Amino acid sequence: MAAAVDKYNLKNPAVKRILQEVKEMQSNPSDDFMSLPLEENIFEWQFAIRGPRDTEFEGGIYHGRIQLPAEYPFKPPSFMLLTPNGRFETQTKICLSISNHHPEHWQPSWSVRTALVALIAFMPTPPNGALGSLDYKKKERRELAIKSREAPPKYGSPERQKLIDEIHAYMLSKAPPVPESLKQASEEQPTGNEAEAEGSENVGNSSNSEEPVNAEVDRIEEPQVARQDASP
Repeated sequence: MAAAVDKYNLKNPAVKRILQEVKEMQSNPSDDFMSLPLEENIFEWQFAIRGPRDTEFEGGIYHGRIQLPAEYPFKPPSFMLLTPNGRFETQTKICLSISNHHPEHWQPSWSVRTALVALIAFMPTPPNGALGSLDYKKKERRELAIKSREAPPKYGSPERQKLIDEIHAYMLSKAPPVPESLKQASEEQPTGNEAEAEGSENVGNSSNSEEPVNAEVDRIEEPQVARQDASP
């Protein structure tokens, strides 16, 4: 990191702020996430978050990429997930009020740490049709959570991959495995084809028994720092 820092103007507000955040991330690590910049480009970060407790994401390790603008922290970063998760598309910039899709909501006092905390909080919320969102069933999300621990995603240059691998090893040491109760629930629930076959045996014209997804995200109690909007 020291070699990379030498090529930046340390009086630049963005560089100064980013280096402060790197130092804070390293001196005050969290069990719920880890994020660090690339050695050769401090505006490019890799991160991993831990699936929120008591949800179908619990135990999962979800990697992603952050791009900080040259005007950071006065303009917001962009975020994308790299690990299949069933809530957000992979390699697609996420539309959140903390992201570059909605710069009008961003506050310079927010940081990478703030944004990652908000992202974790958004994992179990309804997608509401927002850009980059998915609405997988809980069973599918649990299966992805289990699989996410097996190996980190393969993405980018060797330098980036090395950082991804290091972050994954750190998160594995902090994140407990997917609870057995969730694993059992995932194994016991019928697949879509099984459920379809079972329904066709019972009635010829069966109605969908699943509860509709609540698409009105405004009714959800959201973290103070973030909101996911339906429009990009």
